[in-house]
Amino acid sequence: MIKDTIREAALRMQNALDVLDEDLVGIRTGRASPGLVERLPVDYYGAQTPLIQLATISVPEPRQLLIRPFDPSTLKEIERAILVSNLGLTPNNDGKLIRLNLPRLTEERRKELAKIVRNRLEETLISIRNIRRDLIKDLREFENEKLISEDDLERGEKDLQDLTDKMTAKVDGIGNKKEKEIMEV
Repeated sequence: MIKDTIREAALRMQNALDVLDEDLVGIRTGRASPGLVERLPVDYYGAQTPLIQLATISVPEPRQLLIRPFDPSTLKEIERAILVSNLGLTPNNDGKLIRLNLPRLTEERRKELAKIVRNRLEETLISIRNIRRDLIKDLREFENEKLISEDDLERGEKDLQDLTDKMTAKVDGIGNKKEKEIMEV
């Protein structure tokens, strides 16, 4: 029962880390990355569809993205989605594909992006702590219902805290790596 609870905690915490990884891919560094626009929602016949499902995205040059729609009629919608996003990029549409030229990041913009990264890290840490809190509550209910002993409860809480510490360290590592990437000139 305790092992199942720890396994559930590990799974939920790993999911929080996976979401963080996906979020951070969308925060741009000095280099072009398809992850910057892959999840951008595009209005496709009334449905919000991720760009990755509507086009191929490539990196022909270090500071450029090339978006080639599967259906040329979606070009205008893709262009509109890029313009309304907070990416700060201007699409160049030649009628067949869209080029996105990424400007150099200013020091001010780098600091802004680093702040956004720290906010996302904090959200993930809060999520991990909430998972720990919920599962400790479950363990205490098991103990109150006499399903586990007091010693099992203490051991379970310790194991849960160890898992939380390990996941927190992973979040810090991911954050440090991303901030270093952003601040790199």
